[in-house]
Amino acid sequence: MKKFIGIFILIILGLGSCSTAPKNPGDINVLRKSAEIGLESANKEAGKGNFANAQNLLIEYKKQAVLADDPSLIIRICLSYGNVLLSLGKTNEAYAEWDQAVAEAQKSGDKELLSVTRIFKARGNLLSGKSTAQSALEDVNREIGNVKTNKLFIAYSWQTKGLAQRTLGSYNEAETSIKKSLEIHEKEKALANASYDWYTIASIRSMAGNTAGALQALESAIKIDRRIENSFGLAANWRAMGDVYRKMGRNEDALEAYKRARSIFEALGNKDEVTAIDNRMRN
Repeated sequence: MKKFIGIFILIILGLGSCSTAPKNPGDINVLRKSAEIGLESANKEAGKGNFANAQNLLIEYKKQAVLADDPSLIIRICLSYGNVLLSLGKTNEAYAEWDQAVAEAQKSGDKELLSVTRIFKARGNLLSGKSTAQSALEDVNREIGNVKTNKLFIAYSWQTKGLAQRTLGSYNEAETSIKKSLEIHEKEKALANASYDWYTIASIRSMAGNTAGALQALESAIKIDRRIENSFGLAANWRAMGDVYRKMGRNEDALEAYKRARSIFEALGNKDEVTAIDNRMRN
C-alpha cells in the first residue's frame, strides 16, 4: 500500500511538473537558425570585400546546414560560397559549390531555386570568361521568369542580366536592368547591394561615354556607403571616380580621388589594392 501511494505521489508530482513546464514546441530549428544568421553575416562580410572572413563563416555554417539536412539552406550557402571563392580567385572550387547547388536544387524539385542556381552559374561563367556575354544573357533570359518569390534573388537576376548587356555594349538596356535591381534593393533596405548597383550604373555610363552621369552615379554610391560605413565600397567608389576623372582629362581630380581610395584601402590593411592604386597614380 505504501509503495502504491509513493508511486501515486510521484505520478502526481510528475503531472504537476509537466503542467507548469514549457510545452514542447515540436520542431527544433537551432542549426537552421544559426546557419541562416551565419549566411547573412557572411554575405555582409563579402559585401564589404572581406572575402577571407566570409569564407571562414561559410565553411562553418555550411556544416550546420548539412547537419540540419536542409536543401534550401544548403543551396543558398553554396551559391554565396561560390561567389566568395570566385572573388578569391578560386575558380574551380567556386564551380564545385555552384554544381552542388544545382544538383541539390534538381533533387529538391524546387523550380525557382533551380533557376536561381543556373543564374548564379551563368554570372560566374560571365565573370570568369567561361562563356560569352550572349550565352550568359540567354541563360538569364531563359530562367529569370521562374524567379518570383525571393526579392533579392530577383534583383540578382536583373543585375546579372545588366552585366551581360553591358559586356555586349547594350548600354541603355544594361542600365534599365540594373535600375530594376536597384529598385528592389532600395525597397528591401539592402543598401550595400544598392550601392553596388550605382557603382555598376557608373561603369555602364562611363563605357557609354557619359562621364558626367558616371560621376553622379558614383556620388550616389558613396552617399549610401557612408550611411552604412561600407569602407571597401567607399574605397572602390573613389577609385572608380579617379578612373572617370582621368578619362575626362581631369588629372588633378583623379589624383585626389585615388589618394582618398588609397587611404581607405590602407586603413583596411588591403595591401594588394594599395599597390594597384599606387600603380594607377604612377601611370
